[in-house]
Amino acid sequence: MSATPAVGRRGRRKRLVWAPFRLAPYIRGRIMDIGVPKEVRQHEKRVGITPGGVRLLVRKGHRVFVQSGAGEGCGFLDEHYQAVGAEIVFDAGEAYGRADVVLKVTGLIPEEYELLREGQVIFAFFHLAAAARQLVDILLKKEITAVAYETVQNPDGELPILVPMSEIAGRMAPAIASHCLSTPAGGKGILLAGIPGVPAAEVVIIGGGVVGYNAARSFLGIGAHVTLLDRKVSVLQRLDSLLGGHLNTMIATRHNITRVCRYLDVLVGCILLPGARTPHVVTEEMVRSMRRRSVILDIAIDQGGCVETSHPTTLGDPTYISEGIIHYCVPNMPGRASRTSSHALTNASVPFLLDFLEAGEERALVENRALAAGVNTYRGHLVNESVAASTDMEAVSLESILGATKR
Repeated sequence: MSATPAVGRRGRRKRLVWAPFRLAPYIRGRIMDIGVPKEVRQHEKRVGITPGGVRLLVRKGHRVFVQSGAGEGCGFLDEHYQAVGAEIVFDAGEAYGRADVVLKVTGLIPEEYELLREGQVIFAFFHLAAAARQLVDILLKKEITAVAYETVQNPDGELPILVPMSEIAGRMAPAIASHCLSTPAGGKGILLAGIPGVPAAEVVIIGGGVVGYNAARSFLGIGAHVTLLDRKVSVLQRLDSLLGGHLNTMIATRHNITRVCRYLDVLVGCILLPGARTPHVVTEEMVRSMRRRSVILDIAIDQGGCVETSHPTTLGDPTYISEGIIHYCVPNMPGRASRTSSHALTNASVPFLLDFLEAGEERALVENRALAAGVNTYRGHLVNESVAASTDMEAVSLESILGATKR
């Protein structure tokens, strides 16, 4: 068997070395053991990395330990991971126990706390601002470096790993709303698109970010009547241009939100303050003013929710009724499309993971500002100010810790 030398980004050839099951190039950083446990949150079928992503890690010389069945919920079998060089382990204890770095989708739940090894690095959607204080305490006690995908942020403000999850959530919003509005689901029995002689549903979206844009585009695409509110005129101008003037827009003042709540059929809440708990911009009083059997999709629920009457639900039991209004409040909404979501997560996260592994932890966090922004806890310190404010704790600067370590 022969191998063609890989060419680096600057055109230099990389020396190749043999390793079991793979052809792995030499890297500057040390070889890392990476664990991929099966998600244990109820009805969560996504997986922390796809076989394609594992192939890239293995080719870099890293060892990947995948818990048996971790990818089955999205169609990735154990043999698919083995074929690209992963080693299958048969319980979560081993997946965590053998790992320097753990790749997950959702944050940890109590039954996983005891599996953590001191000093590990964990990549996941933590949403610590809305999580139990106990989780933050455990991460600090065990000196876990928690890289929260939702706060990895480029200097221009883009959230590169959260974006694909937001796109998925926004694009599936019409399907969920359509089901909730249907008569069998207890809804008004309204067709979102309407028909000639019967008006389309009134859809109101609060928040003009990635979720809001994708939801608006998708609702308009099936013929609903859509109004979007945002605090910034510049955001409304941009979306008006992108969507060809078919979108109604309003400034997101309390007065305007109160006004639209009185006539809407569907409310989509998608406000995001990176790393921070979402404020309640829709009050209980506003919910009471809605017409009975209207639908609320609080997509901001993973950060606490933007509707006062919202509380988290699950994919298995996604809705409840409060004040006569149907609420859909699933924090892991993209998990409805587990395979697409897992591919999208891998595409977005692996470049950052490779940078972290190859440059080494400290150097990567110094040189990669986006990755550094994703670190919420670091070696026993809380380093994200938004999480600290939401949990009534004090944060220290990651830069100061890295600077002290370097000295």
